[in-house]
Amino acid sequence: MSELVEIVDSLENKVSKLLHKMELLHKINTKLKEELDLIKEESKLKEEALVEWEEKYNSLKMANTMLGSNASKTEAKLKINTLIRELDVCIAKLAD
Repeated sequence: MSELVEIVDSLENKVSKLLHKMELLHKINTKLKEELDLIKEESKLKEEALVEWEEKYNSLKMANTMLGSNASKTEAKLKINTLIRELDVCIAKLAD
């Protein structure tokens, strides 16, 4: 009978340790999820900033081409033609 009590005590001890480990892992998991959310938010903000800077760069580039840079006149003409085509599409959709 004492052997059975020892086995039960041993099992209780092991279960207790496993429950404790499970609780610790749950806390770690929660903390890691929070860190992941923060990193995702930072990444999103950086992507938005990157898009904003790219738009500013493209605007500046276009402004420089409009000022008469000989190397970029062809690029400016292509951009203007693209903008005109986009406007034509918008006008056609509005006409429908």
